[in-house]
Parts: sequence; structure tokens; C-alpha cells
Amino acid sequence: MKFKIFTVILISVIIFSCKKENNAPILEKENIIITDSIPQEIEVDSLIIDSVVIEEPKIITPQKPVEKKTVVIPKSNNSYTNSSIKFTPIEHATLVIEYNNITVYVDPVGGKDAFKNFRSPNFILITDIHRDHLDLETLKAINTPNTVIVGTAAVKSKLPAEISKNYTTIFSGLSQSFSTSKMTIDIEGVAMYNIRDEALKYHPKSRGNGFIVTLNKKRIYISGDTEDTFEMRHLKNIDVAFVCMNLPYTMSVESAASAVLDFKPKKVFPYHYKGTDGFSDVKKFKSLVNRSNKNIEVIQLDWY
Repeated sequence: MKFKIFTVILISVIIFSCKKENNAPILEKENIIITDSIPQEIEVDSLIIDSVVIEEPKIITPQKPVEKKTVVIPKSNNSYTNSSIKFTPIEHATLVIEYNNITVYVDPVGGKDAFKNFRSPNFILITDIHRDHLDLETLKAINTPNTVIVGTAAVKSKLPAEISKNYTTIFSGLSQSFSTSKMTIDIEGVAMYNIRDEALKYHPKSRGNGFIVTLNKKRIYISGDTEDTFEMRHLKNIDVAFVCMNLPYTMSVESAASAVLDFKPKKVFPYHYKGTDGFSDVKKFKSLVNRSNKNIEVIQLDWY
């Protein structure tokens, strides 16, 4: 009986071992199937990649970058011509006068670029030592060996030797003639100074000068920084006048108009009209002048 039981157990163990061996390939096959599934996914991805390659490439034409151009807006009324004499404002007190190949710069400031559209100056007039009239860097840039600089002794004292080589000192009430092969230019000094007690510190008498420039028989008055002085009110035969008006440094529009009505220029240009509180009322100046004398032509150029 024991033998039979042992025999049955032995046979059972053998059968169970055979089944386990027979199941091993199935597990290996299943493992193969699981392993093969990864390449199949890769193949799907490769097809997606290929589909992108197969598509015709899109030709994208690059757009040209928009060029940023510097727009130069010309000033309205930026020049005025009278009897072949051309007047061009630069800024504030700076002015260019041109006639018959003669170029005059008045109080040149602003650097060389401010004068790039003009010939080199034959004459430079400097009315005062303040930086809105006397700028050494600009003078160094525009001065030539043949340029004559005209001003007072106080102005000359501020200039280095290389700039003041061709300097002519002109005093108030005196004039100097300069001749060329084609023409003569006369430059006369006119006193400029403050007369109000609270403004005497700005422009003392004799330090600076206004000028009368005579070209083509036309007398051109440039006031510089001044008030309505005795000398201004008694000017004679002025064809063109540039008159300052800015408080607290020079004078009010009322004072400027009053002086102009006294010396009666044929044409007058308000200039140097920016003060500590902004711009002076140049329209009011014109109204005051023409209300009393319609024969004086008030011309407004763009200085700012």
C-alpha cells in the first residue's frame, strides 16, 4: 500500500514538472511579444517623422526690415531774402547772413552740424560772453584761417590764441570796413546793456555789443542782449532789425515795441525771445508795433 502511495506521488511530481517546463516557452513567447511591441511603437513614430519629411517644404520669403528713416521737418519760414541778402535763423540768438558769396555767422552756437548747409564763414560776429552767444567748441569747429571774428575786448579775452588770430575789436559807436575783390562790408558797434535796476547784473554796459552790418547798401541791426536803450531808440536808417525780447535777461515785448516805434526800421524780426518762463508773446509785439505804425513790417521766423 505504501508503495502505491509513493508511486502516485512520484508520478504527480513528474507530471507537475513537465507542465512547468511546457509553460516556460509560453512565458518566453509572451515576453517576446511584449518586447516586440516597443519596436512597433517606434515604427509608428518613424512613420510620423517620415510624413513630415515627405511634405513639401514651405518657402518663406523673409520680409525686408522696415528702414527707419530720419525725417527732417523743415522749419516753416526758415529763411528770408531781402535785396539779395538772405537771413536764416539757426536758434535763439544764432543767425546766418548770406550775400554775394559772403557768409556771416552771428553768435554761432550748436556745433558744426548746425551750419552744415552753409559755406564757411567769412565773418563771425559775437555779441557777448554768455554761452548762448559765445561757444568755444562751435568756434573751434567752424573757424577757418581766413575767418574774421568781430566783437568786444571782453569777448576776445575769452578766446584762445588760435581762434583770436584774426580778431577785430569794435567799440560802440565805431565802425570798421572790410573789403573784398567783389564788395565791401561795414560793421558798426552798438551799445547793448540792461537799464532796469534788477537786471543790471545780466549785461553791464561796454561788455558786449550789438551790430549794424551794411551789405548791398542795406543797414542790418542786430540787437544782441539789450534793453530799450538810448542808443537803440536813436538808431537811423535801419532797413532790417533783429530785436531781442525775453525777461528777465533783456526786455519785455512792450519795451521792444516802444523802441522799434522810435527808430522805425523798415523790417523787424523778433528773435532771442525765450526766457525763464517760456516764449515771449511775439504776436503781441507785432500787434503793438502795427497798431501805431503799419509801415513797419514785422516778420516772424522760426527760431525754436
